[in-house]
Amino acid sequence: MNTEDDNGTMMMRQVRSFVRRQGRMTEGQRRLLEQLWPRYGIANDNTPLDLDDIFGRAASHVVEIGFGMGGSLLQMAEAAQEQDFLGIEVHRPGIARLLRAVDERRLTNVRVICDDAVEVFRHRIADASLSAVHLFFPDPWPKKRHHKRRIVQPDFVAIVAARLQRGGVLHMATDWEAYAQQAMAVISACPLLHNRFGAGCFAPRPEGRPLTKFEQRGQRLGHDVRDLLFEKR
Repeated sequence: MNTEDDNGTMMMRQVRSFVRRQGRMTEGQRRLLEQLWPRYGIANDNTPLDLDDIFGRAASHVVEIGFGMGGSLLQMAEAAQEQDFLGIEVHRPGIARLLRAVDERRLTNVRVICDDAVEVFRHRIADASLSAVHLFFPDPWPKKRHHKRRIVQPDFVAIVAARLQRGGVLHMATDWEAYAQQAMAVISACPLLHNRFGAGCFAPRPEGRPLTKFEQRGQRLGHDVRDLLFEKR
């Protein structure tokens, strides 16, 4: 979207894929963030991330974009403690809830960034540094005039593909059929990625993907959940 600055020159303003809803944070949640953020949080300073240094070891790195209240990220990190998980989310109450659970379980393989995932991927994550990127039930922006806000766009898919290691996986799940079809077309067009289950084919529900509240809501509404699994060539 174009806007004019004070000098009348045209500047590009990025179309965001999210609305920053802070929600109601309790005093307890605020204290949790103050106490636990230094241990599990990563500052928004736009410096490139050295994930091995951040986690204090060499391991495979998994990123979940938009983890919401953190249920799926928590389950996966607890089940695969040999891997390191980076969660990106802008909803602060959800971050507080995740950090409390991570701390209670004494997990050392979780870190969190509170920032726009597009900017994090563009500026902070190194090429060929990730084993997997999870995008579970992103905002479908169902109105046609809002489709430009969907995070699955050709430019972003290209960035994600570049950040994946050879054999790394982009895993998306959605219960919005129109979004699933659009995502299938967009991701299939990326030359660095190939569909594990064949051209145009959705994947069977992977056993390792936790059941989220968004998936449960979709099931109650009668929506079919679609999984897309694409691998870096």
